[in-house]
Amino acid sequence: MSQGARLIVRVVGRDAALATRVEVAGSIWARFRGLMGRAGLGPGEGMWFPGDSSIHMFFMRFPIDAVFLGRDADAAAWRVVAIRTLRPWLDVVLPVRGAHGCLELPAGTAAAASLAAGDRVTLEAG
Repeated sequence: MSQGARLIVRVVGRDAALATRVEVAGSIWARFRGLMGRAGLGPGEGMWFPGDSSIHMFFMRFPIDAVFLGRDADAAAWRVVAIRTLRPWLDVVLPVRGAHGCLELPAGTAAAASLAAGDRVTLEAG
């Protein structure tokens, strides 16, 4: 997935998309900057950090759901390893065992979708 790509995230076995406008933080600069400096994420928006298993909330102005994804036996899907709702400026997540990427979504998105560890998701070109 290249920098600037957009993704649609779907939970395997469910009809609705979890997020429809997900940016890929594919470059070193994009990964460093992340969501810092933004006022928030709208419904359906998010950011995918491929390869990241830990994140921080320094310089963030709004809460997020951090969904850590690991590789699944089905190469077309990812497995939800952990979900954390994080507060701006305060929270840090140390490396999550088995995570190979982090999906950042508006706070409450995971709960509203009844997303749980063990669920499988797909990342599709959007």
